[in-house]
Amino acid sequence: MTPLEQLQQWIKESRNIVFFGGAGVSTESGIPDFRSVDGLYNQRYRQPPETILSHTYFEGHTGDFYRFYRDKMICLDAKPNAAHLKLAELERAGKLRAVVTQNIDGLHQLAGSQAVYELHGSVHRNYCTKCRAFYGVDFIQAGEGVPLCPVCGGVVKPDVVLYEEGLDQDTVEGAVRAIAGADVLIVGGTSLVVYPAAGLINYYRGNRLVLINRDPTPCDGQADLVIHDSIGKVLGGIAV
Repeated sequence: MTPLEQLQQWIKESRNIVFFGGAGVSTESGIPDFRSVDGLYNQRYRQPPETILSHTYFEGHTGDFYRFYRDKMICLDAKPNAAHLKLAELERAGKLRAVVTQNIDGLHQLAGSQAVYELHGSVHRNYCTKCRAFYGVDFIQAGEGVPLCPVCGGVVKPDVVLYEEGLDQDTVEGAVRAIAGADVLIVGGTSLVVYPAAGLINYYRGNRLVLINRDPTPCDGQADLVIHDSIGKVLGGIAV
């Protein structure tokens, strides 16, 4: 039996699948990895992405933060790919219990997924830091400079987990419950090096851990099935 046939068999037999995904799921929709730095990047920004996307930088250089954020982090033209669509289909079929994602683009929900745990937040949610008024992504994208709340004048901040900030505890607990209760855990499009998110797969107690990634990961050795290929190509070929 080939690895793809094995995956198909496990999906056929399961009614409690959880998917854990990372940046590789989004890059197949044309969303660049924000960590990628080229010559053009260096002409525009003096700091590395990890510095700009930190809580300290947001507080001290809010205008520069938003210049980078609008340029690199909001990609509203992106559409769900075959992986997003198949996961939504598996959920509708009663096979997939939850998606746990490190991505902030909202493409899983756009594809139709309902049970999504966004570990790092979402560009689609933004809140005033003073009065907590809610604003959608269009409010951020359409403006210039630092977005200010029309209600109270406070700075509007994306509901995205920056470096130096902790994950939302309710989201983490929901993701842990889903992973711990899964009979099949499919991990896709992630190098499994970004913590604490990557550590969540250690809560899986089953014996059908599937890793789908173009490149090897540090966790390949503990997986029950490893497929080094495109996540969209692999999941897109699954029959529901």
